[in-house]
Amino acid sequence: MSRFDVAQVRRYYDEQTRAFVAYGQGGGVGAIHRAVWGPGVTTRSDAFHYVEDRIVEWLRESGSAPHVVDLGCGVCASLGYIAQHVPMRGTGVTLSPVQAQLGTERLRAQGLSTRIACVEGDYTQLPPDIETADLAFAVESFVHGPSPERFFAEAARLIRPGGLLVICDDLRRETSDPKAARAFDRFARGWHINSLLTRETLQELASDAGFVHEETTDLTPWLELGRPRDRLVAALVAVFGWLPLEESRFGMLAGGSALQTCLQRGWIGYDLVRFRRP
Repeated sequence: MSRFDVAQVRRYYDEQTRAFVAYGQGGGVGAIHRAVWGPGVTTRSDAFHYVEDRIVEWLRESGSAPHVVDLGCGVCASLGYIAQHVPMRGTGVTLSPVQAQLGTERLRAQGLSTRIACVEGDYTQLPPDIETADLAFAVESFVHGPSPERFFAEAARLIRPGGLLVICDDLRRETSDPKAARAFDRFARGWHINSLLTRETLQELASDAGFVHEETTDLTPWLELGRPRDRLVAALVAVFGWLPLEESRFGMLAGGSALQTCLQRGWIGYDLVRFRRP
């Protein structure tokens, strides 16, 4: 049973997206995901594009002009970036009409609206007119979905044989520490998380839908953890932890603080996972 229904997740992003873009560290490049200071990264902009650069590499190996679908696209910044490096067409899918509007405006301003569309839709029940994808990806959107089984079923319907599915998100690690369960709950409640899976469960569900696991890269060591801002938020959460988490700005901060704790203690990892549809 999911904790949050589609309407609640939609409302969460409708209410928070403008603040994410305006005040988030990745807002300057339209990123609503984390910076990854992986090998070769020297600037903050590069860190926010680290995962997208991996996708660019995989697309270049295909040697064609692919159709790429972003499942949970935010303001379509990832597709816009990828399109500047690869001759491709794209479709971004978001639950949020606010994000769809901002994404469409962003693509128009970049001169990309003839190559990329940003549409409102549910990735567990995709619009029927979306073109078959050569590659589909979900960056920090998979965990919000109410049904990972339906996510993979729709991805299998969407992606052509031989195509790729890429997921970059938080995955649980096995732990018996009782403090971990409380941290998982606070993270889920604050960030509207439904599908916090283990690596093993993720791969099993993908396999059941017909995908073959190709590789998993743990990006956790390259995240920014324990920044001064994060320590300040943790202190505030410790003092005001009695405040309600759902449907509040404090809940978002508390959820982020819990995620920081989970990442630092190894209870959650931030993984980049690649599957192929045979």
